[in-house]
Amino acid sequence: MAVDLNNYFNEKFEISGQDIRTYSPLTLAYIGDAIFDVIIRSVLVNKGNTAVNNLHKRASSVVKAQTQKEFVRVLMDDFTEDEKDIYRRGRNSKPHTKAKNATTMDYLEATGFEAVLGYLYLGGKMDRVCELVKNGIERLEIDIL
Repeated sequence: MAVDLNNYFNEKFEISGQDIRTYSPLTLAYIGDAIFDVIIRSVLVNKGNTAVNNLHKRASSVVKAQTQKEFVRVLMDDFTEDEKDIYRRGRNSKPHTKAKNATTMDYLEATGFEAVLGYLYLGGKMDRVCELVKNGIERLEIDIL
């Protein structure tokens, strides 16, 4: 079952869709970061009730620049040419902020990864987003599944 969550929100809030090719890579990364966070938190919560502090620690260990950089490392060969282009645009962007506990390069690579997720999400490709995130979790042997 294909899920177009963005289109669902647009319908519910009566927003006409935009051409995602006009979005800056930082805008794509902005929404991509949120989608990645929601996926990781959803996986953790749906595995069973546990203390919120434990959920936060486990989610934070995945949703951080260093781990997102590792996602890129293990997924790059799986990216389509469009996804590679979006990744490069995100990585080469000039963000006005920096992650608290990450190198500049880690942060830029994470921004590229987030841009890919944002691009796919806004394009109605949640199945692809989930495929990439699941493959990354499995290949990095992150213990949340």
